[in-house]
Amino acid sequence: MAKKRANGEGNIRKRADGRWEGRYTAGYHPETGKRIIKNVLGKTQAECKAKLSAAMEATRGIDVSRADEYTVATWLRTWFELYAKPHIRPSTMNYYHRNIEQHIIPAIGNIPLNKLTTRDLQKLYNDLQSNSRLRKVQKKEKPGLSNSTVRGIHTMLHNALDRAVKEKLILSNPTENCIIPKIEKQEMKILHPDHISAYLNAAERRNALPMFYLELVSGLRKGELVALQWSDLDEANCTISVSKQASWDTEGNLILSRPKTGNSIREVSIPQDAVELLKQEHAKHPDNPWMFPSGRTGEMYHPDSVVTLHKRILKDAGLEHIRFHDLRHPYVKHTTKIFSLRLMDFQAQAYPDARRKTRGACQLLRGGQSQSPVRPLCNRKRFS
Repeated sequence: MAKKRANGEGNIRKRADGRWEGRYTAGYHPETGKRIIKNVLGKTQAECKAKLSAAMEATRGIDVSRADEYTVATWLRTWFELYAKPHIRPSTMNYYHRNIEQHIIPAIGNIPLNKLTTRDLQKLYNDLQSNSRLRKVQKKEKPGLSNSTVRGIHTMLHNALDRAVKEKLILSNPTENCIIPKIEKQEMKILHPDHISAYLNAAERRNALPMFYLELVSGLRKGELVALQWSDLDEANCTISVSKQASWDTEGNLILSRPKTGNSIREVSIPQDAVELLKQEHAKHPDNPWMFPSGRTGEMYHPDSVVTLHKRILKDAGLEHIRFHDLRHPYVKHTTKIFSLRLMDFQAQAYPDARRKTRGACQLLRGGQSQSPVRPLCNRKRFS
């Protein structure tokens, strides 16, 4: 005679088709209070018993009444709107939204959330690395996403699935055992001190000297640079107030937001001749609040347009390509004394009394020590 199973152990029976079936109470419906019955099947009684034990163990940490409600797509959209969106900057919001809608949901969105496995995610990461770029121009050069982008997607998924674990929708986080790509080490290029004059002369020929001169002496991010308004300049103290940046919302619209970090809200000291350049620029459009308004629209200059103009300036000057972001590094890293000297040479050529003004601004030290071309009012660590 078969041993009777205790309460809570489920029950096993042999079906008419020869297979063994195990049934168990997975939970109770929150509204009706009725039991939620689930089952497992096995070819042998032993196999069925093992599956039954595993299934019952898994349900102990899951809210069964809600676990079947979500696919990967519906959960990621719920998590984004409810948990992520209210607490992140617009640029991060746009980054999350784009990755969810363009990369994750098309690949694994239809998988039930409680059926998502580490293998599903590993395959996703591998596919993203091999062939997931959307822009045709970029896809020709490199068909897959960069390692840093895939790592960012992994981090976002980890956070979303961690929340699912906390809400008892899944038992464990399937991102835990994924192998993610290593961080790519890229050689940093800077604008060589000997090339500063050629670069700024090319910028002047394109009527963009004030913008790019300010960039070299301040080290602003592109979003911070285009977001500057005339009211951000303190002529008397020769400082620029950085309190906002241009970014994008989830619809791709250009908006103003707070800078990247709290420490990024700062005042930056600039040379007197930079102030004079900015005053000359402002005289061209005295009624416009933007420091560098778009020549076409009169509104805020688009950050991508700054990058495009930077590339053209490099080409005009016959210089090798460096990223616009890398223009920050001579300032941020305050690498060499010669950078400041070359900047002074350009100033002296352009303005008869600029060398006198610049000496005070650059504050070069004797004895071969290096110093930043400008002296920010905040701690230098804030520019890392």
